[in-house]
Amino acid sequence: MVELARREDVAAMAEISNWAAVHTSANLALDPEPLAQWLAAYDATHERYPWLAARAAGRLEGFAKAGPHHVRGAYAWTADTTVYAHPDCRGRGVGTALYARLIELLEAQGFVTLCAGITGGNAASEALHARFGFRRFGTLHRAGWKFGQWHDKGLWELALRGEEAPGELRPVAAVMR
Repeated sequence: MVELARREDVAAMAEISNWAAVHTSANLALDPEPLAQWLAAYDATHERYPWLAARAAGRLEGFAKAGPHHVRGAYAWTADTTVYAHPDCRGRGVGTALYARLIELLEAQGFVTLCAGITGGNAASEALHARFGFRRFGTLHRAGWKFGQWHDKGLWELALRGEEAPGELRPVAAVMR
């Protein structure tokens, strides 16, 4: 089941992300990120940007979240997105379920463009994003040095609306059903 993440879910979300940071190049963090950093990000953004949790049998199987693309005002209608599945749950549709709900909520809120950065060689993430209509529009070469080599970052975007002027963004709570 995919639902809004609660503050008490953030520790498990950080654990999943930190596992990827330690074991893969999909997450370009060099060290595990402290829980305090995750909690501060949640507290600062969860009312405007969805944080979602996928649960089964009381266990957090994955998460997806959005956040600001840039802080300057004109970027307000653009959001960065991310999705992670617990390593034991990959290939079971967890990421697909999370992204379907995340994109639905962001569109209902009035966001216009979604962005994702995917470390080169992460075919599963590229396929997931392509399935939802994201398109790769560029590459940031040598974006990160990890595991003794450079990693490129693919830049992906999804247009949710056309060229018309954007409307007012709605908070997450206003679009939940």
